[in-house]
Amino acid sequence: MADASFKDYRTVLIGFQVEIGEALTARTESLATFRELGPPDLCHVVKSTGRTGQRDLGSFHLVSGVDASSSASLAAYINSLTYAIEDNSAWFSKGTAWKVRNGCYCCFNAFSRVDVRVDVKIPGGVHAYVVDLRGDRHEATLEMWQEAYVSAILRAILYSDDPTYWLDAYRKLDPITTGEGEVRFLQAVEALFMKGWQVGSDPEIQVATVVSNHLTAGVMKYFGASGRYQPAANLFEKLAVKEPEVASLLAKSYIGMNEEVKAVQIMSAAMKHTPHSYTLLHVQSDFLRSKGKGSLAVKLARQAVNCAPSEFVTWEKLTELYIDTKDYESALLTLNSCPMFTYNGKDVHRPIQTSRVHLPFKRQIGEILPEKQKTEDDEADPALLRLPAPGLRGTWARAYSLLTRLVSEIGWDELLKTRSAVFVMEEEYRMQKSHADLQSATGSTYGLNSKSQDEDVVIHEDGMVVRNGAGLHYPDHPGVDRVGDRAGVGGGGGEWGGGRGAKRTGVTSPPLEKPGMAAAAVVDQETSESQRSGQDSFSFTNKRLCERWLDNLFMVLYEDLRVWTIFRAEVAHFKTQHVAYRKTGMEWEILGDLGLRLHHKEEAKEAYQRCLETARYSQKPWAKLLETYAEEGDITRTIQTAIRVAAYQYADYTEMTYPTLIARSFFKLGQIHGHAKIAFTLLSMGLPDGILKIMDGYLQVWEDVQESAYEI
Repeated sequence: MADASFKDYRTVLIGFQVEIGEALTARTESLATFRELGPPDLCHVVKSTGRTGQRDLGSFHLVSGVDASSSASLAAYINSLTYAIEDNSAWFSKGTAWKVRNGCYCCFNAFSRVDVRVDVKIPGGVHAYVVDLRGDRHEATLEMWQEAYVSAILRAILYSDDPTYWLDAYRKLDPITTGEGEVRFLQAVEALFMKGWQVGSDPEIQVATVVSNHLTAGVMKYFGASGRYQPAANLFEKLAVKEPEVASLLAKSYIGMNEEVKAVQIMSAAMKHTPHSYTLLHVQSDFLRSKGKGSLAVKLARQAVNCAPSEFVTWEKLTELYIDTKDYESALLTLNSCPMFTYNGKDVHRPIQTSRVHLPFKRQIGEILPEKQKTEDDEADPALLRLPAPGLRGTWARAYSLLTRLVSEIGWDELLKTRSAVFVMEEEYRMQKSHADLQSATGSTYGLNSKSQDEDVVIHEDGMVVRNGAGLHYPDHPGVDRVGDRAGVGGGGGEWGGGRGAKRTGVTSPPLEKPGMAAAAVVDQETSESQRSGQDSFSFTNKRLCERWLDNLFMVLYEDLRVWTIFRAEVAHFKTQHVAYRKTGMEWEILGDLGLRLHHKEEAKEAYQRCLETARYSQKPWAKLLETYAEEGDITRTIQTAIRVAAYQYADYTEMTYPTLIARSFFKLGQIHGHAKIAFTLLSMGLPDGILKIMDGYLQVWEDVQESAYEI
């Protein structure tokens, strides 16, 4: 696998160390900080000219997708690097004969929390060992090698196309290239499945379980990206005998195979054994949702919340279903009840100091890209750069996505009315408090617990709003969680008039009402005073306190809507004046991201298209348009944008073909037009041989894997 790649591309990205072995020392010191899957594999190489008096050079690069099942496979990868030096110009100028003297390959075992390492001396021997979190060496066992093999493949799959996980000198290869390799991967997963919770889970899941972890996520992503759920279903059939909760994954696989009758039978039988499995309830609710049975799906989602009230995903699912059924008050209350977790990103290396980084240019496909240099198109208005929404991660980003979906469904004004109807606002709180103080001073027995005109509204703990019921009395709120402060979501943003266009024309945007503060902040400030005075200063029968983090997200949404409103007003003004509307490439890219966040897909697509007209070096607009064109079924534009995305990926040394964004887009097109039509369209474009060979690799993966699946 690695050898074949180097025969085609005899260039390697490397970072040169200041001191030889510094990268290995930094990795050893960082082992205790790796929480879940760990960082990509580290390949450390020492090169020498063999001349006396000339210093050896130590270099390193990160890599994923290399077979880590044995010391021989890792040693073979290091040995393959020697072929990359045969072309002297690939690393250094001609005349200097560099050779690999020794190397070390490091692969983190996410199950046993150890670093598996292989030292290779050329010529010489191979020595394999493991390093624990304290830096002590131990002997590598067969079980550790199997765990390292699965860990390496999971990293390659889950880190394959994450735009937020970008590292210098990071090379990505295909983790599985043959049907035999796929079978071996499934066998290893079956052996280690019950240990899957040890590798952690997505940041939105608080507690990793047997069915909710990185291992199951990797399996479902690998087979789901191509719609080939049969191998996954075969695996889960065997595991369901040992662990009943696996039935949720099995049913999901059969639904993906369009075997809905069998999936329903599995879910029905599994409910008798694991009635409190929220993952099983979610699969059922998703199935009912796809059939237009929203009210029934809501009941299952509410049951899932009762089964796992501390998980964010259960509340998120219930909020989505409330929005589907147009119960917006319940949706907002449920969103307010979501438990929020501190975001822990993917594991990364400690920064390694390098004297220089060598990133050779791949001319076969990279020539179609713009120059990678900073221009005026890489600049943007500071107000656009300060928008807080792009910095949201984990549960904060998912909650904000639900909030933007709400505003896209009912509009900003109606959202504020709904917010005022279900949450106690600051003005209401102050009026009630002043009234209570007045009554306390006059000695009146009339308090805040008198009947209100809306006492027939009952709000349940899961956010459901029931009218014509008995009124409820909520005692003093003890305070709200300040996790929103840790997330770093503030108002901010500054004044933005749309950049250059607004300054020239003085365009005024439609008024946008700024959201008032909810009572949570005021209650935080005054709770201690009310407790000291001993009076019941706050009590409502039909409203809740808005959590601080949700209040902050409303301000984040306001900033997004304000900038978007100004932008659209300027566009309309310039169209009426028949004047070109100009912005830098980065500004168009930011506005495209903003349009996607606010669910304005057509306007976002237009902004990305305008970004492509500039000289900005960026993969994002091409990738976003690739997803859009694939969903629309536009075969010609999808292939054209896929070529550009492939060029950017190869420029960043992403040499893997699956699972990637391009592979998923081609699969969507294949469902509409068939893969044969994609291949013929690609062939008819008259592309250069180098580019055609690379693009054909994304189509070839389907033929190879499908043939192996038939053989299985």
